[in-house]
Amino acid sequence: MSHRPLPGRRSVLRGSLAASAALTLPPALGAAPALALSGRPKAGWGVQTGDVTCDSGLVWVRSDRPARMIVETSATESFRNPRRWHGPLLGAGTDFTGTTRLRGLPSGEQIHYRVLLADPDDPRRTGEPVTGTFRTASGKRRDGVRFVWSGDLAGQGWGINPEFGGYRIYDAMAKLDPDFFICSGDNIYADGPITETVALPDGSTWRNITTEEKSKVAETLAEFRGNFRYNLLDENLRAFNAQVPSIIQWDDHEVTNNWYPGEILADTRYTEKNVDVLAERARQAFSEYYPISTLRSPDGRVYRVQHHGPLLDVFVLDMRTYRNANSPDNQTTDPVGILGSEQLEWLKRELSRSRAVWKVIASDMPLGLVVPDTGDGKPNIEAVAQGDPGAPLGRELQIAELLRFIKHRRITGTVWLTADVHYTSAQHYLPSRAAFTDFEPFWEFVSGPLNAGAFPANTLDNTFGPDRVFLKAPTTANVSPAGGYQFFGEVDIDGHSGELTVRLRESDGTVLFTQVLQPGRVGQ
Repeated sequence: MSHRPLPGRRSVLRGSLAASAALTLPPALGAAPALALSGRPKAGWGVQTGDVTCDSGLVWVRSDRPARMIVETSATESFRNPRRWHGPLLGAGTDFTGTTRLRGLPSGEQIHYRVLLADPDDPRRTGEPVTGTFRTASGKRRDGVRFVWSGDLAGQGWGINPEFGGYRIYDAMAKLDPDFFICSGDNIYADGPITETVALPDGSTWRNITTEEKSKVAETLAEFRGNFRYNLLDENLRAFNAQVPSIIQWDDHEVTNNWYPGEILADTRYTEKNVDVLAERARQAFSEYYPISTLRSPDGRVYRVQHHGPLLDVFVLDMRTYRNANSPDNQTTDPVGILGSEQLEWLKRELSRSRAVWKVIASDMPLGLVVPDTGDGKPNIEAVAQGDPGAPLGRELQIAELLRFIKHRRITGTVWLTADVHYTSAQHYLPSRAAFTDFEPFWEFVSGPLNAGAFPANTLDNTFGPDRVFLKAPTTANVSPAGGYQFFGEVDIDGHSGELTVRLRESDGTVLFTQVLQPGRVGQ
């Protein structure tokens, strides 16, 4: 791959970023920052970047008290002649988080930045700067693109275990020097309390860092916020955030397991039973803790398209917010489906407009894997496939419509990436194997979890003709991170040939499977 050299980046990782990640965290995760009245503002939760394009990026920070956010950028680590950006006043209304948009940046260059937090009453009083770096997208095809993806963090009671090395998978991903990271959902497990210890099958003990907010299911806005802060206690994640931009989507566990709009919970752990109320609180916390500009727009959308130069557009889906109720999913008409009609039309429109060589569809749920929802004792379906290998039914109708559109509009270079099922696999979809045949072949790659329980493989539904070319999954349920089966994927687009290479990797970076796709084709 013709990836550009990055002089000085590794020294950043060893030096200033490591120092930033090691900043002292607030003594009590749930304590209100406004109570810390003395001293200067601190940014102990690190920094993040998102919405990175050829000439812009969105920088995130959290303060331990009211503060004015200031960002300085430079082409070098020395910060000689920095450019200064005045950001928002951080206060209790956003849990002392905020973002600043950097515009007019050079294309395809390494941007060094530092965030200063200033006392609102005395701008001369600033806290210790927190540094980070990111690479803007290149407008030159020859520079190529490399990114990683995964999902599912701190699930099934497996939290931050210092004895295990914490969320060490983030260190393995950082070593690949990716341009960005896609988290395919389940960034938190708001419905999954974390206890101090968990017994392992071999007789040893898994020991979690615990907090008050993670001791029960999240219901209040403060508890949802605490769930997002919990992950930032991990130094691997904070260091990763400071060097790799993220494209974040959500799925069910940001709210509660397998939720859908209008649901009323029967789960006795909850006093607030209305899922719409929980989802509104979760969405606010989600928008506060990630740099996603569309969440701050009037309609507060998670779905969006991220343009990354001439080689790549990333289409970020939201299969949670607009879906119909989980059911056996065997209806013969389904105008709502899993995307909702408005998001489906948006996706068609943006795919047809895209001129990128590759169009990655970041899907928070798989297409041909049967994901059941048996929470209420009924044989309901959580994802798209419902196990009937015949003609499309239920939510499959909407996906069939999309696949037909891609074929007849001759849209080239579509690849589906997902997580959710807590194992890694590669599926090739082919009309000659399928009950529904009006589409072109395509690939779907599954990765994850980042740090959660691993589970056996789901069955395949033959409606769209998937063939499982590769699979690695445990044979027992809820295998801990100590037992392995933690995964991430890498996508490498060569700037000269345009070839897209997918590598499915284990948590230490070991390559398990490789697939090379050729550009310019409708299907593969």
